[in-house]
Amino acid sequence: MGGGAPVPLEVAASYRARTRGLLRRDHLHGAILLTPAASVHTFRMRFPLDVAYLDRRLRVIAVHTVPPNRLTAPRLRARRILEAEAGTMAGWGVRPGVQVRVHLHGEVT
Repeated sequence: MGGGAPVPLEVAASYRARTRGLLRRDHLHGAILLTPAASVHTFRMRFPLDVAYLDRRLRVIAVHTVPPNRLTAPRLRARRILEAEAGTMAGWGVRPGVQVRVHLHGEVT
């Protein structure tokens, strides 16, 4: 991402997969893409998340760190959300305005 190395990616495109998300996990290797999605919650999560709100062209609208047991307000232009462990997105270069690319073999750059 941000011109860096590919990052392992899980895609949660069904209602069930989006609802389950990262529950019952102690960590996340890489990122998870929730689609469609405009907001997230971290209730019953075991670790804080970096959350990137993406528009329909996968351009980053905003990035926030969300602690456990929170609900985020929906972003009007957000169509997808990228989640990763707190502190990782800055290292990947994910910031507002960056275009995210998703590859079919399960990586995001």
